[in-house]
Amino acid sequence: MVDVPGGRVHLVEQGTGPLVLLVHGFPELWHSWRHQLPAIAAAGHRAVAVDVRGYGRSSAPASVEEYRIGALVEDNVAVVHALGEETAVIVGHDWGSTIAADSALLRPDVFTAVGLFGVPYAPRGAIRPTDAFALMGGDEEFYAAYFQEPGRAEAEIEKDVRGWLAGFYATLSGDTRPVSGEGAAFFVPAGGRMGDRFVRARPTWLDDAELDVLAAEFERTGLTGALNRYRSMDRDWEDLAAWEGAPITQPSLFVAGALDASVAWLADAVEAFPVTLPGLVASRLIEGSGHWVQQERPDEVNRVLVSWLRALEGRTPSTPPRSPR
Repeated sequence: MVDVPGGRVHLVEQGTGPLVLLVHGFPELWHSWRHQLPAIAAAGHRAVAVDVRGYGRSSAPASVEEYRIGALVEDNVAVVHALGEETAVIVGHDWGSTIAADSALLRPDVFTAVGLFGVPYAPRGAIRPTDAFALMGGDEEFYAAYFQEPGRAEAEIEKDVRGWLAGFYATLSGDTRPVSGEGAAFFVPAGGRMGDRFVRARPTWLDDAELDVLAAEFERTGLTGALNRYRSMDRDWEDLAAWEGAPITQPSLFVAGALDASVAWLADAVEAFPVTLPGLVASRLIEGSGHWVQQERPDEVNRVLVSWLRALEGRTPSTPPRSPR
């Protein structure tokens, strides 16, 4: 646990060397990086995976105002400094990808390179996010709009946290995703629930023990802290007005599953990388993987990630420690 201006951040670390900060997405924990911690440490780096504000053992402020992007960026800066470092490479998945990108954008003095997993960088645009959500789905409601009202999504999820998480993970996994109409799960019919369209299967990367770890934490904390990230999107849009269209110039990496719906939805953002990510070193789609790429295909992801880190640092691998602490 380390102290930050907004409270405390829980982290798990392994290895020594240049700092690599790992930021998870929704609905995940530091645990989503369990396969990367030893690989990064073996490559001669200090790997640190955090529980983002509102998740796990990190502080969970009550006010939605305290989940705006600037606060999360400052959490990341404070973690770097609390660990006795001045700079770090930052890597994020899903919402963590956006948080990592904005950390690099707002604090290039601290974050010298950025890895984006699952969700490509898209600079702040001209349309307010909730206005964009309202234009999507026709008579149905886009899931990010469904998450906006405090307590609404919680009422669905917290009746059966384990079952909801299992369905959400399966629906976005490469080996269990719907074979047709896959986008339907992200739209909620009038009077319905998001989970009504989830796949009821178990992806190969998620066994009972792994699911139990995740479910136990979210049953303990509830989902409000996690959902408050979605409820801050309009605030982010307001706060980032001065950075509309701004590129991230540090060395960058993009990795996603070839079957990840986010890549299809955000194809324009990927095509814009020569402008928005002029420092892009590598971009890789992992065949057969869905959204949870670093958990679905850890060996392939680790090879790409470690290769990128070695290119950044010019380092050689060291003997891997046994396990994260």
